[in-house]
Amino acid sequence: MKIVPENFGESFLAGEFAAVYSQTTEEFKEIATLEEFIDLGESFNEGVEAYHLEISTSLHKDMTQYVWLDNSKKKAISVFFGEHHQIYALRLAPFISSFPESDMQLTQNTYCMPIKAEWFVFWGGTNEFINYHYVYENQRYAYDLLMMRDGQTYRDSPDRLQHYYAFNQEVTAPGDGRVVKVSDGFPDNPIGERNEDQPEGNCVIIEHENQEYSMLAHLKADSVSVAEGECIKQGDLVGLCGNSGNSTEPHIHFQVMDSPDYTTGRSIRIRFKDESDPIQGDFVRS
Repeated sequence: MKIVPENFGESFLAGEFAAVYSQTTEEFKEIATLEEFIDLGESFNEGVEAYHLEISTSLHKDMTQYVWLDNSKKKAISVFFGEHHQIYALRLAPFISSFPESDMQLTQNTYCMPIKAEWFVFWGGTNEFINYHYVYENQRYAYDLLMMRDGQTYRDSPDRLQHYYAFNQEVTAPGDGRVVKVSDGFPDNPIGERNEDQPEGNCVIIEHENQEYSMLAHLKADSVSVAEGECIKQGDLVGLCGNSGNSTEPHIHFQVMDSPDYTTGRSIRIRFKDESDPIQGDFVRS
């Protein structure tokens, strides 16, 4: 029987691991053998009475992420289904539902998205399955923004930076403030490669009122248009979207934090001017 999203939770709990495994990609099968997958599945199912579908997010015209939670909401299964119900990724993990104290604490200032056109939220929200940053205190409420048209982030072939809709798009200040850090000159990575030694790549950090700092990362090489010490207004151009730093495809990394040093600071959940609360799968504007 073909495993489809509608019956996945029931099938997994029933131990139909061989059927699930048969629909995974060759890359997945290189990570775990069928025997290892069965052992993991049986162990994960211990104590579970049922799985219910919690989240479904279309991330691409041929790719949708589904997240199932167990009856106690302590375990989660994340599955990326592609065309013809092929399984591209499957993750079994504890479900960290929230960090209640920081989830409730929003920025004192209001901000807008650092964009001029319509963008897509690829990572964003208050659990790790829709926002991989969530488990890291210094990035917990960050957003990764892509440009998507007709279910794709690029035109023609995906192997050239210039084919990505986000590449070379304007990145703007999310609020009034003073520029306190500029990094520029790091090259844009070829598609699929990343610079882990300089994770933020070309970036701008802006100091706002109430000791809040916004960070805009992965900017295009030599595109930063502001200088350290410069006072800027919300909506002012700061640079262009690129693929520098720890990035495999052009996108904007945007977060607000309590320190100009993102490695030691704490990410703060953003209070948006329009009172929105964007999460993975949403289309957003400034």
